[in-house]
Formats: sequence, C-alpha cells, structure tokens
Amino acid sequence: MSGPLVVLVGPMGVGKSTVGELLAARLGTTYRDTDADVVAEAGKPIAEIFYDEGEEHFRALERRAVEAAVAGHAGVLSLGGGAVLDAATRELLAGRPVVYLSMDVDEAVRRVGLGAARPLLAVNPRRQWRELMDARRHLYEEVARTVVATDEHTPEEVAQAIIDALELPEGPAAPGVENTGMTQQSPTRIQVAGSAGSAGSAPYEVLVGHQLLGELPQLIGDRARRVAVLHPEALAETGEAVRQDLADQGYEAIAVQLPNAEEAKTVEVAAYCWKALGQTGFTRTDVIVGIGGGATTDVAGFVAATWLRGVRWIAIPTTVLGMVDAAVGGKTGINTAEGKNLVGAFHPPAGVLCDLAALDSLPVNDYVSGMAEIIKAGFIADPVILDLVEADPEGARTPAGPHTAELIERSIRVKAEVVSSDLKESGLREILNYGHTLAHAIEKNERYKWRHGAAVSIGMVFAAELGRLAGRLDDATADRHRSVLESVGLPLAYRGDQWPKLLENMKVDKKSRGDLLRFIVLDGIGKPTVLEGPDPAVLLAAYGEVSA
Repeated sequence: MSGPLVVLVGPMGVGKSTVGELLAARLGTTYRDTDADVVAEAGKPIAEIFYDEGEEHFRALERRAVEAAVAGHAGVLSLGGGAVLDAATRELLAGRPVVYLSMDVDEAVRRVGLGAARPLLAVNPRRQWRELMDARRHLYEEVARTVVATDEHTPEEVAQAIIDALELPEGPAAPGVENTGMTQQSPTRIQVAGSAGSAGSAPYEVLVGHQLLGELPQLIGDRARRVAVLHPEALAETGEAVRQDLADQGYEAIAVQLPNAEEAKTVEVAAYCWKALGQTGFTRTDVIVGIGGGATTDVAGFVAATWLRGVRWIAIPTTVLGMVDAAVGGKTGINTAEGKNLVGAFHPPAGVLCDLAALDSLPVNDYVSGMAEIIKAGFIADPVILDLVEADPEGARTPAGPHTAELIERSIRVKAEVVSSDLKESGLREILNYGHTLAHAIEKNERYKWRHGAAVSIGMVFAAELGRLAGRLDDATADRHRSVLESVGLPLAYRGDQWPKLLENMKVDKKSRGDLLRFIVLDGIGKPTVLEGPDPAVLLAAYGEVSA
C-alpha cells in the first residue's frame, strides 16, 4: 500500500509536529502536517477559520487536506487533533501505519498553554480537554496500529518508541531536515538582572515561546495561598480559564475584570482592585497575575507595588506591545488628567510569560502598533531588527511571519539589557523613551484613544527630524525611519494645528527637568543620546516635517 510511512494522530498539544519532524529526520524522509496544509489553503490561522467560518467549514478543509496528503505523501504525516472525527478519514486510515500519541490531562494543560490558537480550548482547558478526550479517545484507538505514551518522555524517546513499534529502518537525513529535538519546544529564557538594595527588584526571567501556561505555578511558588488574576473585559474567558485552572491546583484564585486598554489605567480602577484584594484577605506572600496588553500589566504591576507596600506579581502579556515593552522592566503606573503614567512605581515582576500563541488572534492594527516598539529597539540598539523588517515588511505585520519570534526576542533582550543596568531611569534607561516625548503628548491630546504604537511611530519620525536639524543624525538614517515604519503600516504624521497643545503637554512629561525639555535623539543607529533644551524654532521645524 503506497502512502505515508507513518501517520501520527492524537490530541492538540501532544507534540505531533515536534515528534514528526524528528522522526522524519531519523528515517531520512520528509514531514508533512495537514493543519499547515489547511492554513495554506485558507490563507489564515486555524483559530480565525473557526471564528470566521465555523467548525464545519474547517472540518471540510481538513477532510480534503487529509485525503490529498494520504494519497500524495510518502514520508511522516501528522493529522490535526479532530481529523479522526470524520468517518471517511477513519476509513482512509484503515490498515495504514497509524500511531496514536497519548498523554494525560495534567500534561495536556501544561503543554497547550493559553490556548489562543486552540479554539476548542478557549474557556476552561482542563474541563474541555476531558470532554474532548471522552469523545475522541476511542476513535484514536480505532485507527491506530500502536499507541505511544508521551508523558514524561522527550521527543527523542517518543520517536524511538515509534521506530521500535513499527520496526522502521533508519536512514540518512533528508536534505534540509534538521534534528531539532526537544529544544524546538523549549522556551527562550531571557534574564533580567535585579538591582542591589532595591526592594522588589530580584532577578527574573522573561520566557518567550509557546504553551507556557504550565510555567505559572512554579512562578507563583509554594508560599502563596491566594492568587488574583487581573484581566481586561476582552479577555474575560481567558482570565476565568486561568483562574479555574489555578483553583483546580489548590490556590484560592479570584478573577478581577478591568476595563479594556487605557481606560483601565485610572486611580478608580486601582482602588477597585485594592478593594478586591482586601475583601479576599490578600497577604504579602500572595501573588497577582496580570493577563492582557500593556495597559493591563501596567495596572497589575501598580496594584502589586502599592498593596501592602509591595507583593509579587507575574505578567502574562497577550499583545506585541505588552511583550516587548510594558511587561518587562518593572515600570508600572496609571494615567491622570495631567498626563500618561505620571503616577506609578518601579516594581519588577517575578516573571514574564510571553506565549506567542496569544498573538494569533490579535487584530492586525494592534499587532502593527506593537511593531513600533520593536522598530524603536532596532534604532536605539539592534540594527538586525531593522534588517529583518526591511527584508519582509508583510511578514513583520503578522504573527505568522517568519521572523516573529526573533523580532520579539531581540526587542526584549534590548530592554532587558538596559533595565538590568538602570532600574529607575537614572541614566541609561532613558534611551527607551526614544520617540515617546511627542508620543505621550499626542496620546494625551487624543484622550488616550490612540494606539500607543501609532503615537510612538510619529514620535520617532519627529525625533529623527529633530536629530537631523540639530546636526546629530545623517539624512539616510533619518529617512530610514520613514521607510521602515511606513512599510509595516504605521503612521508618520499628525495634525499640524495641534503643535501649541502638544508643546504644553510635553512640558509636563516626566522626562522634563523643570522647564527644560529633554529628547532622546540619535547620533546614528544604535547611538542614542540626550538633547536638552533645543531651540523652539528647531522644535517647530521638526514638527513641520511630521505635520499632516
């Protein structure tokens, strides 16, 4: 019988892709994933297919993908978790070398993570996992020639068990196939150093990868009895799912819902959180978890910094902006009528979990907004970021792009290096404000209805023009700001008639010293510096270059 050498079936998160690629390398053949075939045909992630067209439409696409792959692929093939629900697919698999990869519920929830790209586990992963397996386990067993348990086994061990069970001959590695092994699934760990003598500034790690929710209990630790999960209204289901999972593990877990975006960053919302903590009996050994974008983690960190003069907190950012900026570094705060982040505290988290799966359902405008902070990191410290964006601007606009993980990791490393040497913005850390002086003035002028990244994009173009006019920055680098930012769809201009208001707003910016305006400008790529008290005529001329 012609067809695949091995067909892998099993639930989502079991590791079919990792094991499949490793197995193909060991057997000297190629690997194919029908989920990837469906995504390629539809032109969108699986989660979006579910949400836009429904499960029935997805299953029809899946059925066609499986039929084509079984007929046309002679290597290792893995099927989506629900492919066996289709009777025609089960009949197609009859008599073929099918391996069912199994695992128990606790391991499943640990691996699946936040589930943003897992539409069937969108609410309570533990309960829904059991329900899915009750419906599917007998189908996996029906089509399988052999069952291989993955619990407490490395991908290498699972691959060897498959080879042994099917008595497959190992061969030379196929061209272009690498033995990535277990490290492919391991998260990237970025260290952020603590600040000696500063309360709440112990070293911590930023984890970047997929399926990271299983790391949360370890970060919470054994001393905590209570956990408060702070989340925005838009992530109510996710917040409740995390709360329930923590409750199932023995914590007294509560969920505190916040308004969406910048509307959460008020003293009234902070007071609401304090009340919830007080009524729950939160002590200094208990932990706050902030799940959401930059505004949510700002508030979660601020509440943690002020409750009992400081309790531990963990950030789980779900946006690009949150991952590369707001959740790293320990700056927490809320807004006032007078300006953005004027009330706050330096209170680093105990850890940060950047689960890239959460970005799959992020609206494109929110994703692109976060790119402004990534591009900023490129200009002030890491030009490779700019090269990657310029090489594939369209790819940089989507989490499905080829450089997504690298762009995010590089940006986090830039910030981690800066804040590790300067926690409280007494020197070097000020460079992270590149483009932010005008950006914060624009945000205030728009009553915080603008996306932060859009304002930062205009702020960086302004700072580049200011640097050029001050004789600091060469023309080519100043022009590069416009080309890179525009290539990913970020704005370059703001209303020209608003300059008087923006100037007044900038005078109360927290980076100012008395009446002296301070701007971060560049002497070149990777060479940020401070420009103090520029001539008002130069400021006006620079703004003229970004006026619409």
